[in-house]
Amino acid sequence: MRIATAALLALVFAGSAQAATYTMDPAHTFPQFDIRHLMFSMMHGQFNHTTGTITMDRKKGLGSVEATIDVNSLDTGDATRDKDLKSPLFFDAAKYPTMTYKSTKVIYHGRDRATVEGDLTLHGVTRPVTLQVTRIHCGISSILKKEVCGFDAMGRLKRSDFGMKAYLPVIPDKVRLIINTDAVEDSAQ
Repeated sequence: MRIATAALLALVFAGSAQAATYTMDPAHTFPQFDIRHLMFSMMHGQFNHTTGTITMDRKKGLGSVEATIDVNSLDTGDATRDKDLKSPLFFDAAKYPTMTYKSTKVIYHGRDRATVEGDLTLHGVTRPVTLQVTRIHCGISSILKKEVCGFDAMGRLKRSDFGMKAYLPVIPDKVRLIINTDAVEDSAQ
C-alpha cells in the first residue's frame, strides 16, 4: 500500500511541475520597429533597455510573457529624431517612461513557433497586440552553463490606437514590430 501511495504522489507531483521561467537578457533583447518616413524610405528604430520574464512549457502548451521597455532608450540612429519621438507629439517619454507587454494567451505551433496574444500598454493606453513567434531555440550556453532560449517575433500595430496621431497620414499609422530576445533560465527552479 505504501508503494502504491508513493507512486501516486510521484505522479501527482510530476504532473504539477511548473513551466520553466526565463529572465530576458537586457544585453540581447531589442524590440525594434519600422515605419515609412514621410511616405518615402523605411525608418527603423529600437529600444535599448528591456527587462522581463518568459515562462514556457511546450509539452503542456503553457507559457507567458511579461516585458517592460524603457521608452527613453529609444534609438533611431539620429539624436534629433530621437528627441522628437520622445516628445509629447509621439511617445511623450517624460509622462510615459515605460511601455509594458503582458501576454494573455500562448499557442504553440510545434516546438519552434508560437502565437502570443497580449496587452501592450503604450502612451497610457492598453490595447491587444498579437505577436507571431517565428523562432524558439533553446540550448545550454557554453558561457553561462545554463539553458538559454532565443526568441524571434513579429507583430503590427496602429499608432493611432495608442493616441499617437501626429502627422497622420504623412507619417503612416501602421507600425511593424520586430522583437529578438535571449532569455536565461532562472536557476532557482
